[in-house]
Amino acid sequence: MTPTRDTVRLIATDMDRTLLSGEPRSISARTRTALDAAAAAGIRVLAVSGRQPYSQATFVQGTALAGLGIGCNGAVVADLGSGEILSQEILEPDAQTALTFGLRNVFPHVKVASFRNGGNTVRAQFGYLEAVAGNQAPWPPDQREAPLDEVLRVGSVKLVAKVAGVPVDEVYAAAVELAVPGCQPTMSGASWIEVARAGVTKASALARVAANWGIDAAAVVAVGDNVNDVEMLRWAGCGVAVANATPEALAAADVVTVSNEQDAVARLIEDILAA
Repeated sequence: MTPTRDTVRLIATDMDRTLLSGEPRSISARTRTALDAAAAAGIRVLAVSGRQPYSQATFVQGTALAGLGIGCNGAVVADLGSGEILSQEILEPDAQTALTFGLRNVFPHVKVASFRNGGNTVRAQFGYLEAVAGNQAPWPPDQREAPLDEVLRVGSVKLVAKVAGVPVDEVYAAAVELAVPGCQPTMSGASWIEVARAGVTKASALARVAANWGIDAAAVVAVGDNVNDVEMLRWAGCGVAVANATPEALAAADVVTVSNEQDAVARLIEDILAA
C-alpha cells in the first residue's frame, strides 16, 4: 500500500542505485521536480548515503536535498549546502586496527582508507587512493596516501577496505565473521566494504534526525537498495526497495518499486502526493 500525503512527513532516500540514475550518475529532472513538490507539500526529504557529505553535495546542489543530510552510513550528519558537520560518530583506532589486521590474516593484500573530520579528510594506505580520488565536490577533501600505521592511528567516521581480485561479499563475510568489538561492517554496492563504529547505521542516524524534527518512525518512508540500507528500511514506517535492490534489501522492505533507472524515487513521491 502506498503511504499518503496525509501520513508521510519525511522521505529518506539512499543515493547510489536508488536516487541517482544515468551515466554519469545524476538526479534526473523528473526526480528534482518530485523532490521540490514533496517539499512544497510540507514533506521533508533527506539524503541518507554511504557517501561522505562532500560527495553527497556534488549531486544534491540546487535540489530540495541540499539541506541536512546523513552520510558515511549514519556516522555523519551535515549541512549539504554549507558543508558544516553537525555530528559525527567515531570508529576508535584500536577497533579499526584490530579489524584491519584480522582481515590481513585472511587477505594479505587488503588495502584500507580512513575517512575523518566528517569525511573531509582521507588517509589512504599506499595503493588505495585511486578508489576515492577524482570527485568534483563543492568543497574538495584533503586526501593523500600514507603508511598503514598513519592510516589507522586516528579514529574514522568510516574505514573502507578493499581486496583486489576478491568479491566484496567475501571480504564482508570475513569482516562479519571476525566480529571485532566496536566495528559495524556493511556493504553499499561498491567494490569495498565500509566500517563504522558499532551500532552506527543509517537507521540510527535517521531515528535521531527524525526525533529532532518531532517525526515518528511511522511517518517516515525510507528508500534503498543494499545491505547498508537494511536497518533503515526496517526502522521506517514504510521501507521501500527499488527493483534492482539486493536480496537483503528486498527482504527488509515493505514495498518494492521500480528501478532507479525508472525514476523510482520520483514515482514514489508522485504516488504519495496523489494518494
